[in-house]
Amino acid sequence: MAAMPETLKDFALVTPPFPVHWSEMDAYGHVNNARFFVWFESARIAYLARIGLVSAGHSGVGPILATTSADYLKPVVYPASLVAGARVARVGRTSLTLEHAVADADTGTLYARGGSVIVTLRYPAYEKIPVPAEVRAAIEALEGRAFPPAP
Repeated sequence: MAAMPETLKDFALVTPPFPVHWSEMDAYGHVNNARFFVWFESARIAYLARIGLVSAGHSGVGPILATTSADYLKPVVYPASLVAGARVARVGRTSLTLEHAVADADTGTLYARGGSVIVTLRYPAYEKIPVPAEVRAAIEALEGRAFPPAP
């Protein structure tokens, strides 16, 4: 496994390296922009699993994606080995703001960065609820820092 790219050293979660597949290329000779959202999602889901917020589970509390965005910095071309990172930038009253990045696993070249907002819901009613205290504690433990309480 490649060493952690310097460009993702501040991300609390970084996926294991994964290959670019030939089928991910588009007619312009680079990876299609939609793939970046899949890679962001892989890191985001791994992060949510780590903090105990992957599914509704026994409590009926789970995440829903409210928004996502990407800034494309450099095209990715086959062959490449990539990593994707996720970290929490903000813990709101009922939401988490995450930052994402995709980089070359070997050189650390940063290909894209982005963000997403996750809202905590009570399923199956889809009712927004405050971020549970145990989730906030897990985020702070994973990130190694405290987040101020939301207003």
